[in-house]
Amino acid sequence: MINSRAETAENFFKEGFNCAQSVALSFSDVVKIDKESIVKLTSGFGGGVGRLREVCGTVSGAVFILNSLFGYSSPSDMNAKSELYRIIQEFANEFKKETGSIVCRELLGENKGSGYLPEKRDNEYYKKRPCAKLCYLSAEILEKILKKYGVIA
Repeated sequence: MINSRAETAENFFKEGFNCAQSVALSFSDVVKIDKESIVKLTSGFGGGVGRLREVCGTVSGAVFILNSLFGYSSPSDMNAKSELYRIIQEFANEFKKETGSIVCRELLGENKGSGYLPEKRDNEYYKKRPCAKLCYLSAEILEKILKKYGVIA
């Protein structure tokens, strides 16, 4: 059985990829960027950007994909810039509607960053973290948006 993109994102996280990588990797075929490049280009977005617990990495991974598809190349192209920002805000608003926030520390129930050392991924880690489910949710919302705009069927 073929996994949905949401399931794929969740599984990537469970394999050890960070939250941003997991969401972005589940759309590698859509943006036609090789997986190694996606992993490198999204690696610092994990943990709310370098474990600072700011913008949720799943949101950053989705924005990476949206940039790849709807981004602009000319700083004077205000129409393209506005369109990109509108679509990003559409994604963020849908995510917030489901979770209450796009801020990592709020989603995790923390007050501050957690230092720069990543935590060991074990059963206890997965029990206390909603990150795998947030990967699923982000990929699910992103897929709906990409379908809405005719990027994918």
